[in-house]
Amino acid sequence: MSSEGNKNPLSRYRERIDRIDETILELLIERANLAKKIGEVKKEKGLQIHVPEREREILERLLEKNRGRFPEQALVRIFREIISACLSLEEPLKIGYLGPKATFTHQAALEHFGVSAKYIPLGTIRDVFEEVERGNIDYGVVPVENTIEGVVNYTLDMFLEMPNVKIVGEIIIPVSQHLLSLADDLSQIKRVYSHPHALAQARAWLDKHLPHAQRIEVDSTAKAAELALEDEQAAAIASEAAARVYSLNILARNIQENLNNYTRFLIIGKKALRRTGSDKTSILFAVKDEAGALYKALEPFYKYNVNLTKIESRPSKEKSWDYVFFVDLEGHAEDERVKKALEELRERAKMVRVLGSYPVALEV
Repeated sequence: MSSEGNKNPLSRYRERIDRIDETILELLIERANLAKKIGEVKKEKGLQIHVPEREREILERLLEKNRGRFPEQALVRIFREIISACLSLEEPLKIGYLGPKATFTHQAALEHFGVSAKYIPLGTIRDVFEEVERGNIDYGVVPVENTIEGVVNYTLDMFLEMPNVKIVGEIIIPVSQHLLSLADDLSQIKRVYSHPHALAQARAWLDKHLPHAQRIEVDSTAKAAELALEDEQAAAIASEAAARVYSLNILARNIQENLNNYTRFLIIGKKALRRTGSDKTSILFAVKDEAGALYKALEPFYKYNVNLTKIESRPSKEKSWDYVFFVDLEGHAEDERVKKALEELRERAKMVRVLGSYPVALEV
């Protein structure tokens, strides 16, 4: 009998996994080498290094071939990291986001661009827009709406001030609060740090599982994670990004009361994207000061069967009681139906600006 046959099944399976892992590694190295060559060709021809549409095509093709056999969320994360690592060999992306680090905006950026990008925390939403406008960063990540708190009006206002900045993507993540600590057991926790809102959201869980632990309010969940890193008897209520950044253990996941709390983030840049077949377009427009002006402005979307997924109004800042409208709609600005609707809207409104057409956030 062969030595292979003498081995127990567990050993044989582990050896096969080892061989598969080595094959995966060899293929990753080959992919990285090809990515470097592609980067060299792009530089010679003056082409854009990062092409978001190509990245989306890769992920959708892999999800289609997978057909649910491998966990889809994990598949997307794995290949986003592979793409991020290979892209860093061509030229690392510079990503600005509303800081500080370890916030949900940071987490959204990490999930979209992978750990191999260069991340720059910025103090305000305006700072993110300005850095994109000046070309100091490749992309910016800013919050735009939350399922509980509503729209982040300041983000919408920035599009009025900076017409060269475009929306080039979106990402939607759950606002999940976790208990983080250096400790590996709840019995060791004497103090819990976090932002007042996070402590309030986790009150019921804390009452049940850590009723005697002192609750200490701090300026941010990121600050709470920093403090937990210095105290083995402390924990922080913070994001998954904070666990990564500060190398803290996640003792408990999703301890917030509301489990249906999601935030949508916009990725902003300066280059328009081509169609992917699964796109969303954001626009803003101002109507004339006359009866039925808003009805007339929206009618072309009904006429050409363009679905509006969101509409928000904001003061125009030009004069009192003058408003602009922010709209999200299904489709790309170059789609025939959308193009015709926008053409008619321009005839009826006093100002129309396309903020960007971009791939709809992947739902996995």
